[in-house]
Amino acid sequence: MTNYLLLTPGPLTTTDTVKQAMLKDWCTWDDDYNRDIVQTIRSKLVSLATSQPGYTSVLMQGSGTASVESALGSLIPTSGKLLVINNGAYGKRMAEIAAYLAIDCHVLNYPETALPDVDDIDTILTNDPTISHIAMVHCETTTGMLNPIQAIGQLAKKHQKVFIVDAMSSFGGIPFDLADWHIDVMISSANKCIQGVPGFGFVVCKQSIIEQSAGIARSLSLDLYQQWLCMEQHSGKWRFTSPTHVVRAFYQALQELDEEGGIAARYKRYTQSQKALVAGMKKRGFEPLLNEQLHSPIITSFFSPSAEHYDFKSFYTALKREGFVIYPGKVSNADCFRIGNIGAVNEADIQRLLEAVAKNQYWQN
Repeated sequence: MTNYLLLTPGPLTTTDTVKQAMLKDWCTWDDDYNRDIVQTIRSKLVSLATSQPGYTSVLMQGSGTASVESALGSLIPTSGKLLVINNGAYGKRMAEIAAYLAIDCHVLNYPETALPDVDDIDTILTNDPTISHIAMVHCETTTGMLNPIQAIGQLAKKHQKVFIVDAMSSFGGIPFDLADWHIDVMISSANKCIQGVPGFGFVVCKQSIIEQSAGIARSLSLDLYQQWLCMEQHSGKWRFTSPTHVVRAFYQALQELDEEGGIAARYKRYTQSQKALVAGMKKRGFEPLLNEQLHSPIITSFFSPSAEHYDFKSFYTALKREGFVIYPGKVSNADCFRIGNIGAVNEADIQRLLEAVAKNQYWQN
């Protein structure tokens, strides 16, 4: 079976040792699993997220979106009102979740290639005191844009709002401190910058917020408070069947993050790879969708060539034959594709990709 290098924003290429960690079976009732693995993961996530006390973490089965839905549906009371700041597919998804759950919601929409305006948000918060929570995406992988979370966190503090951040594609790969950025609730997933495999997400939040959320949940299986309470009272026990193999792989991935030098070292690797990618693609005639100052080190969107014979599916297939899997575009008003560089990928891998791109630019004369 061919092992492709996944140049996507997750699932992503994992190390052999992360894969090997899934070869042993685990019992969900055993202390070796709950106490030694799950509780260690919970503690480690908090320490990676902030240096300040007062935060806790809870793991939740399912996709990253399931954890977003769990957080929104469990932490926002029926008397609350949510402001969603949207400039991409994943901000839009947060608004869709709010609609499904009948959460009172004001959606502030921006074009997918536009950075949210802090002054706009300040005005809305000033004019609508009924807003109790703010939610937005940190790294919007629709385009690869990095949103101004720190500045909006300062607004949340100024207006005394609960700030919820979807850090799905940034946590573990971009250094930030929840307390310093005034983030009250942060959501991410196992198969992103920590470099585990899909199967669960997690929420790191102020303990006071989750302690006060009993009875709010709009779902049985996605009740974040009850999941947290079970883990707190039973040394890491999950309420329902735990994705044991995935959790053990994540434990291994956390160890490998430490071995690499932590989040700062991983951020440096991702950044070097992304810069090499952009420079190399430009040399081969591909232009990035975003201005350079808006790029994240996670994933980059490129305009499709205007050449008459270019076809994304053919280009994709040609690169896949060379061992690389890239991503189609997701921007509504631009013909583009995306290349990620998170996971077990380094600059040498990017250079190999660039050689494959040059080799397969068959539409050029």
